[in-house]
Amino acid sequence: MLSLLDKWVQENNELANNFKLPEAQEATSPDQNRTNLRQSCSEFHKLLRKIQGIPPDAGHAELELSVVYNASVCFIAQSQIVEAELLLQQATERVLQMTGDDPDTSDPLVLWRTVLKSVRKTAFHHHVLYLLSLQWAIWLTNSYLKTIRDFQEEISALLETLSGKVGDDCRNETKAKFPDVPKLITDPRRLVELLQICTIITQGAERLSEGWSSEVLSDLQAASTLPAARALVAYTHLLSGACLAHMSILIYRQLKNSQAEIQTLRILHSILLLPSSSEPAMAGTHLLSPSLFLRSQSLSSLLSVPSALSVLHSLALKCVLHSRASEGVEHYLDLLAALHSEDQHRIGAKTMTDTQVHAEVSTLPKLPRLYLEAGAALLMAQRPADCMALCSEVISTTQDLLPQKVVLDESETNAAATEDVKEEGEGGLAMFLWTAAAYLLQGHCFTHMKDWKQAVTHYTRCINLLVKVHYKNKVAGFQTQIPSADTDVQQGGDFCILQRLKGLSFAGRGISFTQMDRMKEALRDLQHSLQVLPEGVGAGLWCGEVLWRLSRRCDAAACWEKTWSLPTQPLTETLPVYVQEPQTGPLLDSTELRHRLHELHPV
Repeated sequence: MLSLLDKWVQENNELANNFKLPEAQEATSPDQNRTNLRQSCSEFHKLLRKIQGIPPDAGHAELELSVVYNASVCFIAQSQIVEAELLLQQATERVLQMTGDDPDTSDPLVLWRTVLKSVRKTAFHHHVLYLLSLQWAIWLTNSYLKTIRDFQEEISALLETLSGKVGDDCRNETKAKFPDVPKLITDPRRLVELLQICTIITQGAERLSEGWSSEVLSDLQAASTLPAARALVAYTHLLSGACLAHMSILIYRQLKNSQAEIQTLRILHSILLLPSSSEPAMAGTHLLSPSLFLRSQSLSSLLSVPSALSVLHSLALKCVLHSRASEGVEHYLDLLAALHSEDQHRIGAKTMTDTQVHAEVSTLPKLPRLYLEAGAALLMAQRPADCMALCSEVISTTQDLLPQKVVLDESETNAAATEDVKEEGEGGLAMFLWTAAAYLLQGHCFTHMKDWKQAVTHYTRCINLLVKVHYKNKVAGFQTQIPSADTDVQQGGDFCILQRLKGLSFAGRGISFTQMDRMKEALRDLQHSLQVLPEGVGAGLWCGEVLWRLSRRCDAAACWEKTWSLPTQPLTETLPVYVQEPQTGPLLDSTELRHRLHELHPV
């Protein structure tokens, strides 16, 4: 007559024998596979509850831990990670009760170390290691890479032990010899091999995203020799290539070889336009798929394929930033045409600010910003009329959405729009910045065409919008247009854009006043521009010019010398291109200015 223990072993083995791995279920539908998995999980869990209904017993440990292993594997395969972790926690506590040790901790790492130490000389040591492999799987599924690193010594010992002996249930000859050994539904040795390469891939992606390309390269190259599915080995080669490419990009940047970067983007864009073939399925049809363990954000970012439109945007911007404005314009116009085609096809008529473009272009900036970038490129390419048309489109779309004013709390990073706010997309502050930038660019266009009166009008419209942004000081309890000294740090990018818009609009209006021979107004605006944006080169040179014409030649000389001492600020990606110093308009000849200084102070 079978004992209760023998009956439970028999029940476990019948469940394990009836359980079919996914590769054996090719003729079964995915829904049926999921149903079978849920049913097996439920049956193993019921059996476990029976076993754990009696006090912990070292004589039953091999059976109990085998059933815990099987039930936990089923939970993890269904992404029921919390349930699996709870089973492992209960199992480790019962193991300590079997060995007579006191857990006396809630720290999972300390608890596992205590358990491993307590079972080192027991007959069920290997079964505890099987459960440790599942804990490793859970940590990896949750991307707890720091925890895995902190437990690296124990994981290395786990790998070494299981690579030498997997357990009697994994050896056919042993199964024949001891038919009543509790069976496992998946081989622990295969599992730890899978976890080892998936961990190296995930940690490699994390380190690569942090910029440690050379440090992670050797680990990835070593991982490519591990036993694993071909697609996982391909991941190690792919990330190794990414490391090498990143190291090459750094070299190109140090060499300031922007043309090579532009050519690379052009080739990538052309490749992405080719018809795509269906992607192969993730490697491995085992119960615990690699996809369960390759979920980190860094890995997803590195392995994701960019959309053709996002690459086209990068290409357009790079061209503009590196003195290839005409090429940049064509790319921007292609981008806008593609977006409008996508918009009409998928979404229908909506305003620029509320259009949610298809998911593959979700990484692109909002449409108003793209219009403004394209407008700045058109102006650089000597096409002011086209620039003005794009800016008019931005203004007509956003002007009805503008709040009456925006109040920025100096202690917060977000803008709070008040008084008849109509927030849309990025909110009230974004509407102000987009509209103000459109008026700024139109002012630049009129200076390009030497229509100084219209230039003054549009710069003034920009200024009139920006003065509606106020700063609320919680301590003093009042509002002001002038922020405290640290507001630029608190407000971040939006505040920087706001200040640049102010500085450039005052500079543009001051320069326009100069061309109209209204020197006092010009000096006022240029000095105000330098107060807001001290690094403004155009405002500094023209302020000196106005001072010179007002017969304040020493002041003019000091202004020019201070401006020339400023570090050179080429166009950069850190700021939107439309809030950087204009590359067109009335310019002063620095050689002539230096000649004046020489006459003023002959050596």
